[in-house]
Amino acid sequence: MSYKTILVHLDHRPRTSARLALAFRLAERFEAHVTGMFAPGMARLPSYAYADGGPALRDLLEQRQTELAKEARARFQEFAARNGAGRSEWRVAHGDADVAMRLSARYADLVVAGQPEESDEGELRGLGEELALSAGRPVLFVPYAGQFDDVGRRVMICWDAGREAARAVTDALPFLQSAEAVEVTAFDPERAARRHGEEPGADIGLYLARHGVKVTVARQSGAGFEVGAQILSRAADMNADLIVMGAFGHSRVRELVLGGATRTLLESMTVPVLMSH
Repeated sequence: MSYKTILVHLDHRPRTSARLALAFRLAERFEAHVTGMFAPGMARLPSYAYADGGPALRDLLEQRQTELAKEARARFQEFAARNGAGRSEWRVAHGDADVAMRLSARYADLVVAGQPEESDEGELRGLGEELALSAGRPVLFVPYAGQFDDVGRRVMICWDAGREAARAVTDALPFLQSAEAVEVTAFDPERAARRHGEEPGADIGLYLARHGVKVTVARQSGAGFEVGAQILSRAADMNADLIVMGAFGHSRVRELVLGGATRTLLESMTVPVLMSH
């Protein structure tokens, strides 16, 4: 298994360049094709532009959208030219950003997206959570703060022996097999002792070892601390550059309900996080 098609979400924000750089770096590692999807949602205009309304406003919005797409395409082509343009493709979303990304994700092995930001508005608000739960593919979230030249050399797997975690481990195998070190950490395993078995993490450790992964197994009990906080602390202790975890939750027509650890990581991630649902 390998990643042969990488879909990267593009918008008009400054951090788009960081996502692009990482997507093309991963494409070089895995000899993959990069599809850039410009899906910014509805463009915003200066407040005075809304005074007129009607057709004039619609024309202004379309013009602004075209300008943003042109700028994003130039940025994408610049990265593509430096990294092998023959392995890249440019797309523009026509309609809802989440619908366009979800449909394109069906034909990708890995989706690269930005960490949701508090300042997100319109269609960008909730896009990250929607992707994590409905893309049907692993989503690699890149934090909006920090520099991440490469990922997947030191990986921490958050293991709760659940369905979502099992899916995430399998989806992350290309990273895990090429990593220098992988740690499977069972957080608060006593909460689901039957599911974990006699030795929490032992079976998934053996599974990964058979796939050629250099893996160690650990367990951590948080003495009442929220699991998401434990995950971030453990990742810092082992100097991880990638966290792998299952995304727990469900969506109901724009109403997103996420598990506590999933929400914490999306809000407070310090390194890239690969999520699967």
